[in-house]
Amino acid sequence: MDTTNERIATAPLPTPKELRRRRNPVIQFGRFVRINWTMWRLARRKH
Repeated sequence: MDTTNERIATAPLPTPKELRRRRNPVIQFGRFVRINWTMWRLARRKH
């Protein structure tokens, strides 16, 4: 009873706005910096 293909077929597709955000290098760089800053802060607090 594998419903994987059915679930993939009914999954929501990204909107054109979301696709534009995903392809924008400036936004991607900003997300990269934010994630790394968060990890750096956690490491500094010795978590």
